[in-house]
Amino acid sequence: MAVSLSSSSTITPITLQPRLKPIHAIGTVNFGYSFNSHGISLRRSAVVASAITGASGTETADLLETVKVSDLNGNEIPISDLWKDRKAVVAFARHFGCVLCRKRAAYLAEKKDVMDASGVTLVLIGPGSIDQAKTFVEQTKFEGEVYADPNHASYEALKFASGVSVTFTPKAAMKIIESYMEGYRQDWKLSFMKDTVERGGWQQGGIVVAGPGKDNISYIRKDKEAGDDPPVEEILKACCA
Repeated sequence: MAVSLSSSSTITPITLQPRLKPIHAIGTVNFGYSFNSHGISLRRSAVVASAITGASGTETADLLETVKVSDLNGNEIPISDLWKDRKAVVAFARHFGCVLCRKRAAYLAEKKDVMDASGVTLVLIGPGSIDQAKTFVEQTKFEGEVYADPNHASYEALKFASGVSVTFTPKAAMKIIESYMEGYRQDWKLSFMKDTVERGGWQQGGIVVAGPGKDNISYIRKDKEAGDDPPVEEILKACCA
């Protein structure tokens, strides 16, 4: 069937807006499709990078309800107490010997003055023993609070990635080389301790911004692979804007 259009004919643009499509461990991408006289165009609007709000935040808080971590004195603390009465940026390390985690700790600590000015506490949690956590603090001089999660309970509750395929990647290899060139070092003794070896060292981490209030989890970013650090500006926007 043929269709003819006169020179005076016009085509009214039509915009279709499909439903939001969640992408595992990244966030939400909003795609729009436009039809006009020049054809079809695809545009991608703002990406809310790994932020969670509303019911999702409450669901995450529920998953963490029974999780406890240990401070450097060996005291067990419900993880939600870390942000119950304050806002906190909580960084989850791969393990305490990890060179990439030491770089993450440093790049967050560089912005601690901004967090302090906004009344935000910087926290780091690692899957390992209290002794490993103490060694990490001694070696890195990390100025935030440090807690140990010997049972990986928080990592399992948050469903952080784990496995060989997300540990040994081309990007991770480049990040390790960059870290060594910048002066960071892996602690191989910590890396091969029983707590780490039993898990294979394949655990990935992430970053959470939460509080005040146990259920008030406003941002969570799950690393897709080793060394998958978000831009620090994204974290500051989530915690200190």
